[in-house]
Amino acid sequence: MTLRPHERTNVFADDSTKRGSDVDIELRYSNLTLGADDPATGELDLEDRQALRRVAGFSTELTDITEVEYRRLQLERVVLVGVWTDGSVEDAENSLRELKLLSETAGAEVLEGLIQRRSRPDQATYIGRGKVDELRSDVVATGADTVICDGELSPAQLRNLEDRVKVKVIDRTALILDIFAQHAKSKEGKAQVELAQLSYFLPRLRGWGGNLSRQAGGRAGGATGGVGLRGPGETKLEIDRRRIRTRMAKLRREIAAMGTSRGTKRQRRRRNAVPSVAIAGYTNAGKSSLLNRLTGAGVLVEDALFATLDPTTRRAATPDGRLFTLTDTVGFVRHLPHQLVEAFRSTLEEVAESDLVVHVIDGSHPDPEGQISAVREVLTEAGAADLPEILAINKADLADPIEVARLQTLFPRSVVVSARTGLGIDKLLEEIGGALPRPEIEVNALVPYARGDVVARVHEHGEVLEIEHTADGTRLRARVDPALAAALDGFVTS
Repeated sequence: MTLRPHERTNVFADDSTKRGSDVDIELRYSNLTLGADDPATGELDLEDRQALRRVAGFSTELTDITEVEYRRLQLERVVLVGVWTDGSVEDAENSLRELKLLSETAGAEVLEGLIQRRSRPDQATYIGRGKVDELRSDVVATGADTVICDGELSPAQLRNLEDRVKVKVIDRTALILDIFAQHAKSKEGKAQVELAQLSYFLPRLRGWGGNLSRQAGGRAGGATGGVGLRGPGETKLEIDRRRIRTRMAKLRREIAAMGTSRGTKRQRRRRNAVPSVAIAGYTNAGKSSLLNRLTGAGVLVEDALFATLDPTTRRAATPDGRLFTLTDTVGFVRHLPHQLVEAFRSTLEEVAESDLVVHVIDGSHPDPEGQISAVREVLTEAGAADLPEILAINKADLADPIEVARLQTLFPRSVVVSARTGLGIDKLLEEIGGALPRPEIEVNALVPYARGDVVARVHEHGEVLEIEHTADGTRLRARVDPALAAALDGFVTS
């Protein structure tokens, strides 16, 4: 299929529905019937997401391209290829299995996976030149139209590989960006994804032939120009780069403004002395399911990578009645693209500004320690490395009991839970209650029955240690924050 210039012009469109991250062709079923919104799985959002399907059967072979290639992804039948540089063969295979899950989440059909053992990736073609010929043979034999590499390719590696294998080549970073583009729902999420994609695409813009030089320098035939003095002017490629930089600057301003709004909400919660808990973890570890189990939030739950991109905050209570907020955050992954970390920095502030991190891990995964290391690496980048942390070993109903026991031995401050069955949820709430910061001031007060609102505030925002109903009113011994202590000042007793 020949790609014409007008099919790519919307990469710079301001309309959030016409971003360069959109898939080439989408088919929306107009007669879709949506069911009731199940608070346990977010069924309404799930069906809405599944209403979009890619149309298969369109070739992506690179032929007759005469314009700038913006690499809007159309994934169909793919071959995976990775370079094993260090670690064990199990680590290399686990990385390629994760790439397979990422590809399937993006809508691709994976046909084959190849791994080459090398000390480092080839600077020209990522894999060795002999392996490139083998890869080309596999592409022809399987009928694949896309090759996905398990790493971030330089522009030169991308170009050289495509020249050799004759089909579209993308890397792990572009694949993750494509998944984020499919799953972003909120205005902020879409802006963050677009910013990350443009940051990635900017050094990878490509052009073919002299037809890109379209503007004459100087004044043709005028005093400022002349024979031998008129340059080619600004090329089409330079114009595209300038437009991308302009768009990126606008997106950064928009994201900063939206981050200010979220910061205001955080300050309001802090004024009310409501502790905050962030749910973090590897993608598809069960964070959204755990949020639904703890709060009945009804957010989207899907057995797919990066199902949640937009943070969701809900209110919950400890066993002793203290209120706190729970925030579900975007999942992390090994080698999370730097562009995404930068673009989602305002969202990751929700984790950095919290009082406690509940780190959810998938107890049934073959390499949970690798996932924990990847998550902690991103938390360090977000400035949340020093926060108190509780490990929630999720999916206990699917995990091997011996493996779960081993993880508990490695990580003493951990709780075994199952968001699906409810196993260990009460224990997790107890651990959260014990780890949350306690109010600073202890007071003894006798509150008249006419001021039941004050007693309610103590229950909601403080920690009640003793309570007694007497003839004169409600006698309280509680720990409260300074603002609530001031409200109780007129009722304090010795």
